[in-house]
Amino acid sequence: MPSKAKNAKPANNTGMDARKKAPWLNYTDDDKKALDKLAKGYIDFLSECKTERESTDFAVAAAEKAGYKDLNEVIKAGKKLKAGDKIYAVGMKKCVALFNIGSEPIEDGMSILGAHIDTCRLDLKQNPLYESDGFAYLDTHYYGGIKKYQWVTLPLALHGVVAKKDGSVVEIEVGESDKDPVFCVTDLLIHLAQEQMEKKAAIVVTGENLDILCGNYPLEGEEKDAVKKNVLKLLNDKYGIEEEDFLSAELTFVPAGRAREMGFDRSLILGYGQDDRVCSYTSLAAMLETKKVKRTACCLLVDKEEIGSVGATGMQSRFFENALAELLALMGQPGDLTLRRVLANSRMLSSDVSSGYDALYASAFDKKNVAYLGKGVVFNKFTGARGKSGSNDANAEYLGQIRDIMDKNNVRFQLSELGRVDLGGGGTIAYIMALYGMNVIDSGVPVLSMHAPWEVTSKVDVYEAKKAYAAFINDSRR
Repeated sequence: MPSKAKNAKPANNTGMDARKKAPWLNYTDDDKKALDKLAKGYIDFLSECKTERESTDFAVAAAEKAGYKDLNEVIKAGKKLKAGDKIYAVGMKKCVALFNIGSEPIEDGMSILGAHIDTCRLDLKQNPLYESDGFAYLDTHYYGGIKKYQWVTLPLALHGVVAKKDGSVVEIEVGESDKDPVFCVTDLLIHLAQEQMEKKAAIVVTGENLDILCGNYPLEGEEKDAVKKNVLKLLNDKYGIEEEDFLSAELTFVPAGRAREMGFDRSLILGYGQDDRVCSYTSLAAMLETKKVKRTACCLLVDKEEIGSVGATGMQSRFFENALAELLALMGQPGDLTLRRVLANSRMLSSDVSSGYDALYASAFDKKNVAYLGKGVVFNKFTGARGKSGSNDANAEYLGQIRDIMDKNNVRFQLSELGRVDLGGGGTIAYIMALYGMNVIDSGVPVLSMHAPWEVTSKVDVYEAKKAYAAFINDSRR
């Protein structure tokens, strides 16, 4: 990042003119060190945690190191909770909630940071392995909203688990080490692609053609499906699994390789799954660095947002509600009415990414109401599509409160819409949490190439997002 005088004073972010300036021009040396440290940790997280299970494991390990205790263990021990206690709860190894109990009555509500840890990918079908004309393939079903043509000819890695009938679970990761093989979806050579090039982008590559090439070597002594049998032999030799074990597997293909610094000035980050791991990581980082709080703080990392927040580990499940009910019982405040009061009096940042302005596709955006990379954390009063369909649309009073918190904590922020009216849209978990009657607003980091195998963020925005989340959960107002 560009250098600046060592004793530079922090910028005053109040006012429109101040927010138009690039934040890094006003960073002190301490800011730059903190930014670089956060970016390094974030790049490591992106590179090592490419599935919900891996992200949950990371969050639990980091939480325990910071002094958080497993809710189930506290229940078993029959302990009571009090102000200052730190608790985490895990749902089916794919979602996690952290609570830092404040000194004020929890009935007055919590400050919640909510983000999702699932991301677009290629999942294996339950009967995936087949052979065709001397090649072994794995049949996939894509997850989330993707441009299918972006997923061909990329080096892919295999992540996931295989659950066997005896109850054992085999963890698999192939393609991340330099010594590992990788996989890919092939594409038709340009010389023979005249008919393909006439198709619309949505069907240039179809979902049924997103099959993974995984082998070409026949097993000696076999005539029928010899390549497939050789793949099965290799899997059995290394992992002890049979073809039938695919029936109870959760295996997924993701872009292989580490996230990287991007640009001559190293100001950007290129990596897979930044939607929404960028908000998950910064929310978790803010939560874990927070000591004692007056108002109970919560960090909630959930699954299934990319497919509607459904299922037992999505935001529409009762996981969060059940965990909070258990927490209240341990605090000596059981009962549905108390639970409802806590939720209704809470406030939340629905921490998810926003579309960043891309000068190469300027016509897709309203330049007056769009997020720019390098200009700070983003707040979206509403998301949705066309006439705000599916949006939470936060209250003006709440947005005014958020502005005050950000300005008082020297956080650079911007207000944005997802794109040009009537062009499209999107959503987050905000509308689900708003059902409890709490104040919720979307906030996050602007991203280029969202939902592509490799996405782009700015280190500045990652840093400002973490600052924003820390300021939010440390603010004790109702």
